[in-house]
Amino acid sequence: MRIVAGSRKGHRIEAPKGVVTRPTGDRVREAVFSIVGSLDGARVLDLFAGSGALGLEALSRGAAKAVFVERDGRACRVIEQNVSKLGLGAVATVVRGDALRALRDSADDDRRHDLVLVDAPYDEWERLEASLSELLPAVLADDGLVVVETSARVEPSLPLDLVTTRRYGSARITVFSR
Repeated sequence: MRIVAGSRKGHRIEAPKGVVTRPTGDRVREAVFSIVGSLDGARVLDLFAGSGALGLEALSRGAAKAVFVERDGRACRVIEQNVSKLGLGAVATVVRGDALRALRDSADDDRRHDLVLVDAPYDEWERLEASLSELLPAVLADDGLVVVETSARVEPSLPLDLVTTRRYGSARITVFSR
């Protein structure tokens, strides 16, 4: 995989080996950030980060800070390696832990994010949707966006304004705003 655009365009990034992580492909990442637009100075929260590809792409495109939340230790190590390789250690934080707990902590600390990336395992969306619906609005900045990647068969619903939903092969990208 490669970073698609921005200051780190063309740099290769690694993905964790095995079937636990499903990295977002280049075409889908390009589509996501085309929809999102400018990220200059944005605070990004990358939940279920996997390889970190979405958050790394956001940093390459001008985001000021990104927090990567991933529960799998191997995936966290790969994200840390990618962050180091790209020279983004000063603006990236990797948190090994549960995404819902990270959202609760962020809400408790009154931390807001301009962009929240949610790429949960496809088979877990139904179980997570109610909790995400409760927690995401509390951590989203006033003009913030939430980008959700699900299976193309799933149409996620959150208590936010729907911006767009688009299918890309087996994936669906749905964007919400406050």
